[in-house]
Amino acid sequence: MGGRHPRSLTLDAGALIAVEHADRRVSTILRRATERGAQILIPAGALAQVWRRGSRQVRLALLLDDPDVTVEAIDAELAKACGELCGRRGTDDVVDASVVLTASRCNSIVLTSDIDHLRRLAPGLELVQV
Repeated sequence: MGGRHPRSLTLDAGALIAVEHADRRVSTILRRATERGAQILIPAGALAQVWRRGSRQVRLALLLDDPDVTVEAIDAELAKACGELCGRRGTDDVVDASVVLTASRCNSIVLTSDIDHLRRLAPGLELVQV
């Protein structure tokens, strides 16, 4: 890649559900990204939306154990930024706000099942429908 850092991928809840359901396209995207050295970012709120029965969510647990995957915490600064973004965009979905703010901060591509909603929050963000 000529010295450039590979772009990271940020996964929303829909992308995590696709992982859990063994979606081949999502699996391929993630594999190719990590093969080229990209980080996979999972906002903690998105993980909380999909985590139900850990002992039965094997695929998701394996993804979380991958050294290329980072669960991004919501600290006070990010929480306030999420609230402000929701206020500006007229929505109350702070988890989606955390997804777009994480991706924006990291110059990341977002894998999402809700492209229209995320585009409303961050019109310039690169989004991939899953």
